[in-house]
Amino acid sequence: MADKDARRNAYIYCALRERQYARYDRHARDNGITMQAFLVVNALYYAPEGLAQARICEQTLNSRQTVSLVTKRLVAQGYATTEGNPDDRRNSIVRLTDAGRAWAHDMVRRITRAEDEAMAALTPEEQEELVSLSRRFTENLIRLIDDPDLKLEEDA
Repeated sequence: MADKDARRNAYIYCALRERQYARYDRHARDNGITMQAFLVVNALYYAPEGLAQARICEQTLNSRQTVSLVTKRLVAQGYATTEGNPDDRRNSIVRLTDAGRAWAHDMVRRITRAEDEAMAALTPEEQEELVSLSRRFTENLIRLIDDPDLKLEEDA
């Protein structure tokens, strides 16, 4: 059972995480796309060889329907192409076109550069600690959310 400090710290940590997500969302909207579309474009930008739609779903946590819709829009705009996947005919490969890469470059690179610089502002030891603790928190959170025996207590 979580004590008051753990509750307060969980709230603060999650509020910070939500602030980050909100800023990513605003960046996507400032560039004329949804956050879900930005996640797809970002994944494709860093995979010049293309990605299977199922892999895009896994990487972005978007549904198959969302990835399919975003892909269709990108193809219609000339920003992406699709081709059959020799390993799975139902799961096409999506790749940004040269025009798509040029369109996505500043939008994607701004986020990546900001993330890199924000991390670089920490000492190497702080970076390791942040990554290690974030990994542990994430693993614990997923395990507990998925635990059917998690007991819910009344709000204190």
